[in-house]
Amino acid sequence: VRIALGFVLGVLSALLLAVAAKRFVLLEELLAPVMSLCRTVPMAVFVVLLLIWWGSSFLAVAISYLMVLPNIYISTLEGIRNTDRELLEMAEVFDLPVKTTFFYIYRPALKPFLHSSLKLALGMCWKSGVAAEVIGTPAFSIGEQLYMSKIHLDTANVFAWAVVVLLLSVGFERLVLWLAAFFWQWEPECRVKAGRVQEQQTTAGAQGEAKLCIPKGKEDMQLCVRALSKSYGNQEVLQIREQTYESGSCHYLTTPSGSGKTTYLRILCGLEKPDSGSICAERDGREVTFCCSMQFQEDRLCEEYSALKNVEMITGSRVRAQNALLKLLDGEALEKPCSQLSGGMKRRVALVRAMESSSDCVLLDEPFTGMDAGTRTVAEKYIRERQNGRILIIATHI
Repeated sequence: VRIALGFVLGVLSALLLAVAAKRFVLLEELLAPVMSLCRTVPMAVFVVLLLIWWGSSFLAVAISYLMVLPNIYISTLEGIRNTDRELLEMAEVFDLPVKTTFFYIYRPALKPFLHSSLKLALGMCWKSGVAAEVIGTPAFSIGEQLYMSKIHLDTANVFAWAVVVLLLSVGFERLVLWLAAFFWQWEPECRVKAGRVQEQQTTAGAQGEAKLCIPKGKEDMQLCVRALSKSYGNQEVLQIREQTYESGSCHYLTTPSGSGKTTYLRILCGLEKPDSGSICAERDGREVTFCCSMQFQEDRLCEEYSALKNVEMITGSRVRAQNALLKLLDGEALEKPCSQLSGGMKRRVALVRAMESSSDCVLLDEPFTGMDAGTRTVAEKYIRERQNGRILIIATHI
């Protein structure tokens, strides 16, 4: 129980500290020497110090904790740092809830780092915890029994307690790894934030089909772009004097490659800041807030999860996601991981995700890449059906 408690406390502390360290650089710098100390100083030194300060009662808990903490902390921090930045941008544009972002973006990035470190930490905490008990001999502990066996030269008892330790450590390791495997595979339901526009059910059409609800008063909204410019170094990539987009309108950006179409869309959805100029939504001359959804030039799908789950992250409704995907994909493709889909199928999933999101403006960056003529015709029809009075801006070569 003591060793298990030390392990659990070490894992939880490491996870929380890693998240905080990633957010606050100063905290990461302060923790770096502490973690280095925990990893390099011999365990016997900690045992002696803890015996002097605290006694032997919680020695196994503390030593197990110190053995687990640095390994899980470093692995978690590396996993967070290696999270796909493009997926994080996608989550920002679609304003995904923290729960959805964690389970479907951060969790897959953490898995390869945490899985191996958990195995290492499990072995280390049991060996160090029992060794600490042998030195400190707390009452009612395995370490005390091993120590007494040593004093009485009872070899059989030493082997018997060694078998007990082995069985306990193996059983505990299997339990922890089973829980970890369940955690990696668990796919909780997705919800949208309360501030996002919710869908309203319609009586017409297929059962369960939803129509995006445009808030009252936003039907006549205007998106105004004024004196917008963006440069990288000495190269100016974007210069727009004035442009106005009306609700329900559709606009194509057909300038050549390298002319700043993608940069323009990124500025509109808030991923980049212009060097000068302004973007605002107006109604009756008054400024109002607006939100965008976007199909990126890259697919930016959570590859480990199905097409259905990728769209459910945005809609918050599995039924609505299924009905929308069936307009562009075969039913057998909906449950496959996106990593198993073709390039054109991934493009259609990304398109559905953008169109089904509740937003005032839909930005599509090369939406028809990888589609043949027939598929493109179906996709264009779907876009027209799902525009629902929103501003639609499409960047394409043709």
